[in-house]
Amino acid sequence: MTNPFVKHLPRAVQFSQWLIQSRVGPGDTVVDATVGNGHDTLFLAKLVGPEGSVLGFDIQESAIATTREKTASLPQVALHHAGHEEIGTYLEDSAKAAMFNLGYLPGNEKHIITLPDSTIAALGQMAERLLPGGMITIAVYTGHPGGPEEGRAVKDWAEALDQTCFSVIEYGFVNQKNSPPSLIAIERK
Repeated sequence: MTNPFVKHLPRAVQFSQWLIQSRVGPGDTVVDATVGNGHDTLFLAKLVGPEGSVLGFDIQESAIATTREKTASLPQVALHHAGHEEIGTYLEDSAKAAMFNLGYLPGNEKHIITLPDSTIAALGQMAERLLPGGMITIAVYTGHPGGPEEGRAVKDWAEALDQTCFSVIEYGFVNQKNSPPSLIAIERK
C-alpha cells in the first residue's frame, strides 16, 4: 500500500490499513474483531498469506455468512459467530495485530451495535496478547445512538494504558459534518 498521505489526508479506515500493513506480514496471526462485511478480513488474509492466521468475530450471523462467502477459498481465515469479548476463548496465544470497526453493520440493522463493556473487554484481551511491535486499530464511529458513549469509553481505556508498554495515537477530522470516524491506534512497545 502506498503512503496514504501523498495526495490528501486519509480517512480513518485507510490510515488504519496503512498502519496495520506496516506491521503485519506472511505467517502472522491477526484478529478482525468485527468482521462486518468482510473487507478487513480479506485485507488481513492477504497480508498474512496462507501460512498465517486470521481470526474473525461478529455477533451477527449475516456478517459471518457474507464474510464466509468472500473468504471461502482462504484457509487462513477462521470465523467465529461470537462477540469480540470472546477473543480470549479463541486466541490462546499472541497476535501481531487486531482491527476493530465499532458501531453497527453498514446496510444492516442500526440498533445492533458494539457496546462499551464488550468492546473494552475485547480490547483488554487483545492488549494482553499483542506481540511487541504489534498494533491494534480501532475505528470509532460516534454518529449513532450509543456511539459517543462507546467512543468516550474506548478513549478513556486507551489513555489509561501504561506508556512504558504501549504508545497510543488518535487520528480524526475535526471540521467535517456527519460525525466521521476517528481512529485510535495502539502499539505495543
